[in-house]
Amino acid sequence: MKSKTLTHFDGIGNARMVDVGAKEITERVAVARACVTMQAATLKLIATRKAKKGDVLAVAQLAGIMAAKRTPDLIPLCHPLALSSVDVKLSLDAKRKAVDIEATCRLKGRTGVEMEALTAASVAALTVYDMCKSVDRGMVISGLKLVHKSGGKSGTWDISSLPPSSGEVPKGRRGS
Repeated sequence: MKSKTLTHFDGIGNARMVDVGAKEITERVAVARACVTMQAATLKLIATRKAKKGDVLAVAQLAGIMAAKRTPDLIPLCHPLALSSVDVKLSLDAKRKAVDIEATCRLKGRTGVEMEALTAASVAALTVYDMCKSVDRGMVISGLKLVHKSGGKSGTWDISSLPPSSGEVPKGRRGS
């Protein structure tokens, strides 16, 4: 098996932006997810659009889209990318008392969009928290993860390809 190396460091350990100039331009897609759990009353405020700061889902969706576009301003060594689309979906799960977030980023380019999708999902989750913290400071943001990426030399990867011993925590289980 080929040894993996960290690409953002040169031979003597200095940080560097990876040169992607020779990479092939391909369609690249990344999907990330996050979750915000809360009290049932907080979820009801979101569902009925009665939060004091406004429509939580609409604002969080817009925040996630804006964050994806600003990723290179937030994360050192990320390339500025001409995203062709960013889609942020938020859904409510009353049984789990949760807002589930899924962010999908796409482009045709020389480098992937994983960081943009992860940034979109995380900022959308932070926005839900910010808009509802006055009524529920005990909300928990969890499960931020990449679930899919495609394009480029490494091809397609999906979280379902992880072996059971990968450290992925099954739904409904929490660490001690």
